[in-house]
Amino acid sequence: MAIERVFNKYNLSVLDRALVTELVCGSIRQRQQLDSWIDYLAKMPSNKQPPLLRWLLHIGLYQIFYMDRIPVSAAVNTTVQIAKENQLKRLTSVVNALLRKAALAHVNGEILPLPECHKEQLAQKYSIPLWLADDLIRWKGEQVAIQIAAASNKTPTLDLRVNCRRSNVDNVQQKLKDSGIESSLIEGCPYGLRITSGTGDLCEWPGYKEGEWSVQDRSSQWISPLLSVNPGECILDACAAPGGKTSHLLELMNDEGEVWAVDNSRKRLEKTNVNITRLGLKGAAFLLADSSALVFHKPLWKGYFHKILLDAPCSGLGTLARNPDLRWRMTPTKIEQLIRLQKKLLEGILPLLRPGGKIVYSTCTINPDENSKQIDNFISNHEHLLVSYQKQLWQGDVHGGDGFYAAIIDSLM
Repeated sequence: MAIERVFNKYNLSVLDRALVTELVCGSIRQRQQLDSWIDYLAKMPSNKQPPLLRWLLHIGLYQIFYMDRIPVSAAVNTTVQIAKENQLKRLTSVVNALLRKAALAHVNGEILPLPECHKEQLAQKYSIPLWLADDLIRWKGEQVAIQIAAASNKTPTLDLRVNCRRSNVDNVQQKLKDSGIESSLIEGCPYGLRITSGTGDLCEWPGYKEGEWSVQDRSSQWISPLLSVNPGECILDACAAPGGKTSHLLELMNDEGEVWAVDNSRKRLEKTNVNITRLGLKGAAFLLADSSALVFHKPLWKGYFHKILLDAPCSGLGTLARNPDLRWRMTPTKIEQLIRLQKKLLEGILPLLRPGGKIVYSTCTINPDENSKQIDNFISNHEHLLVSYQKQLWQGDVHGGDGFYAAIIDSLM
């Protein structure tokens, strides 16, 4: 991420890093709402503002409307000072005037006027693209759409998965507590801990270097156990990077068996290797390849694997809280391309499955076209396949994690 490159360049304290992260991620997450304030307060609409000015206004407005710990006067003065020092000297009066109007509106409890159209209201109030607001209402109705959109703007939880081969939940929880890091158990995740308070570099937390735990959202922790792996089996993780589910599979198998981690990104596959090595796991083999064409690259793999995990590339709409810029990068056109890729991957891995084997298909999206409809279409073309289980998790549900989908597909022959 770009923010990580900035952190690597400048020697910022832990508190400064937290402040920068909040400013950057918050301003990106609330872009639609902040643009609406610009449209409301400025003479020139947001989409016609010079990009650098617009971004700076976002940062100033975000502090005024969303960061109670920063005095409004400090937010205005600091933003104006940044304008003077960063190619916007001629526009400092514009920055000053607009932010002072915003500060007055905030103090007076003024709210933005809402559009009449319900989907436009949802898009503006919860800062999501109009096409996504339309989809959410169509998928789940207005009330649940509001719940999902609101959850997408919350700070995500920090969840850990304990490596059962190196430690256990009680020991890790106690070690963290002894270092001033509080955590709680996660219902439905036997190896999961939710961090409730704690600061500092995660890599310096107790147990990290010893491979006793990994960072993994609770929804993601739900996926690998669905394969019901056993020691000694041959497993394919078809889109493995960055390796969270691969390592989980190895832990569940007691690191006994053959797990192939395949990905088409060399850099991400190398990261997968590093992550798995830190956890002390040795049963993984790595292959840089396109999983949709593995039967051609590895003809001996035809009918080879007992079980296959396809954590497919997807729109990621279940992870908007964790990836604030994704809502602005993703488009319906890109989703259509991903749907075609998912179909290609499903067809590509099927010949590699043993008779009587099992596929788990998962995504971190909430789009039915990528999930249940994708699987329905896949099954309809293969009479020997049966969906024995499928479930959609929505952000904002009681489970409290990212939006995820998974289906278990059994081969009957």
